Amino acid sequence: MSVHWGEKRYYSLDYYLRQTYGEKFYKISLNKGMSCPNRDGRISRRGCIFCSRGGSGDFAADSRLSVTDQIETGKSQVGAKYKGSGYIAYFQAYTNTYAPVEYLRSIFLEAISHPDVRILSIATRPDCLSDDILSLLEDLNHIKPVWVELGLQTIHSRSANWIRRGYDLPVYESAVKALRRCGISVITHVILGLPNESREMNLETIRYLNSLDIQGIKLHLLHVLEGTDLAEYYRKFHFPLPSMEEYFALLGSCLSALRPEIVIHRLTGDGPKSLLIAPLWTGNKRLVLNRMQAYFKEHDIWQGKDYCYDHNF
Repeated sequence: MSVHWGEKRYYSLDYYLRQTYGEKFYKISLNKGMSCPNRDGRISRRGCIFCSRGGSGDFAADSRLSVTDQIETGKSQVGAKYKGSGYIAYFQAYTNTYAPVEYLRSIFLEAISHPDVRILSIATRPDCLSDDILSLLEDLNHIKPVWVELGLQTIHSRSANWIRRGYDLPVYESAVKALRRCGISVITHVILGLPNESREMNLETIRYLNSLDIQGIKLHLLHVLEGTDLAEYYRKFHFPLPSMEEYFALLGSCLSALRPEIVIHRLTGDGPKSLLIAPLWTGNKRLVLNRMQAYFKEHDIWQGKDYCYDHNF
């Protein structure tokens, strides 16, 4: 018998928020002009192969605005459709712990002190978490909940080298352990559909994450965006990307293998339409989500189905 989290067949972020806080929170993407060691020369100047000019923060606000002004702008933009009272302040663009700790303290405190912010979420790299930054995050977590998002993408070294991730797997493991010692919730990003990665390789990444103390995951399809090195590679080699149906099948396999208490923060991606080269079917997010739910129901897919069988739950 399948497990249901509300109306969905997986432990969605919306369900988690309503069960934990009594309401859904809207996420406001923030940008305070960070860089990245994969762009400023510390590791490389080329960045990850898929990373856009916005540093994966293409929907974030103008970095010239203060944190408070960005939050207020975000609130005004969603005021017509969001009637809740709480927000997640999401530092999204580039590597958001790659700066002096006192600068980080000032911007994170400004965000977490905003009366409407309920959760502080920080996207970063696992190799950018020094002891003083971990101490800062631990202090902030005593004020309001802090989430840290880590871009793992894959456990396979060949793929990691191809996307130019810039760190080895043990670095990620150490970061997860250090964050959990501080009581910080960890959300991991995984890319499905990387060239030369099979379904079984994707499942190996999922099984690996099942063994670690992570609280959330973002699963998303590889997007080819204008202005990236991936776009040049795609035009030159025309590597295949999954159709909508093929992606649902792959996603369903990964979801079924995933530990059921891991919160799903994302199952698709929605790159800016002005930059999206492929796969174009991802551009209609509402259609994709509706068809995905129908696919899961038709094929009896639910989170943890295979994991539960394997573990005799």
